[in-house]
Amino acid sequence: MKKITITLQDLFGLKGAEIINPHLYKNASSVSTDSRALKKNSIFIAIKGERFDGHKFIEQAIKNGASSIVVEKKKVSDLPELNNTVVIVPNTIEALGELARVWRKKFNATVIGITGSSGKTTLKEMIASLLSEKYKVIKTFLNDNNHIGVPLTILNTKGDVEILVAELGSNHFGEIEYTANILLPDLALITNIGNSHLEFLHSKKDVLKEKSSLLKITDSYEGTSFINNDDNLLKNYSNKLSNTISYGFDNYSDIKGKILNFNYDGKAKLVIQGMGKSLKLTSPLPGEHNAHNLLAAVSVAFSLKLTKAQILNGINKITAGPKRFNIIRLPHLVLIDDTYNANPESVAFAIDTVNKFNLRLNKVLILGDMLELGVQADKLHASLSEHIKKNKAMRVLLLGKLMKQLYLKLIELKINVYYFNSRSQMKKYLATQKFLDEVILIKGSRGMKMEEFVDVIRRGAAK
Repeated sequence: MKKITITLQDLFGLKGAEIINPHLYKNASSVSTDSRALKKNSIFIAIKGERFDGHKFIEQAIKNGASSIVVEKKKVSDLPELNNTVVIVPNTIEALGELARVWRKKFNATVIGITGSSGKTTLKEMIASLLSEKYKVIKTFLNDNNHIGVPLTILNTKGDVEILVAELGSNHFGEIEYTANILLPDLALITNIGNSHLEFLHSKKDVLKEKSSLLKITDSYEGTSFINNDDNLLKNYSNKLSNTISYGFDNYSDIKGKILNFNYDGKAKLVIQGMGKSLKLTSPLPGEHNAHNLLAAVSVAFSLKLTKAQILNGINKITAGPKRFNIIRLPHLVLIDDTYNANPESVAFAIDTVNKFNLRLNKVLILGDMLELGVQADKLHASLSEHIKKNKAMRVLLLGKLMKQLYLKLIELKINVYYFNSRSQMKKYLATQKFLDEVILIKGSRGMKMEEFVDVIRRGAAK
């Protein structure tokens, strides 16, 4: 196995770096921001987060094995006297990114970058599951997709890793460009362009501008971009790139999918054809959106020459992530915990998927506000009525100031809807309900903490 190390020359290459005791430095094979997780002869980077300041844990880091530390210049006067190599930089978060980029250039793994408005975590997990049937794979942990999580994933990539699958998130301009320039992907995908984080990104065209940085940077390093031909804003983007592979349910795609039907719990049966291969399979996760995620994952697997058997084995191991359309089967009901986060597209996907469940006739939606939508928030909440009115037999329970707009729209449509002014009011109502022969979907933005209502229903079902 090729051993990757950070040299003294690498440290001197950090922007604005000053080094104390460089003669004590030994090449480090590990870099961490967690003083508790250090290995012997490692580099500890002291970064200040929302809750902790790494500079307060320097002595603990040295005790746990750090032979050198990276600190911010403004914190130097607070440091204890150290008999170690100390690297002083203007900004330790930027230094983390710089070292991750150095590390990235030292390994030979194929790097896959994924972004998009929704579905990127699910797609990351699907791709990693498939490719693990042939390669040694590492992936970003859970939702570590930001300017700190992506560099740390890179720094955890050892020399024997063959594939790195990284998710890149963003809610402000420039964040994808920053992380993509550290990741330097060989392959890149954008799941879709939707109405996410509009408080900061303003419009879908601006979302495209932000997310497409991943494709531009991949292309500049002669990588390959996978283009979702079913997304109207993405399908023509291949004209701007040198190396592309298109996929979609569109007949003009390089890799084509066709949904044959849906089974009783909303899972699509489909055929995927392209690159000389043809596969008939069932999506491991319900919903048309997950059929599309699977099509994207299989497209990557086709391009990396997995066999049919390897792909099918990998599909069989795919499971829903925590709070991501997690199906909980309880006595007399099916509870769907989709509480990790929400935007207009992901909520619409979830509602449409619930409508495809044929095992139980009665459907209940419990929805909380979708946050970070800016001036379009009222309009986008009300627009969910277009998906709900497809099944007027639904019972809809709403919580949050913004969901009041959807409530008013559903009243007009004569939908069976309830609006709650407070969390306690909704909890009290749910605790009194006897849900029988129903599919219940619970979804809302992270800040709404909708998982509390999952617990209320589970407790009620256990009585």
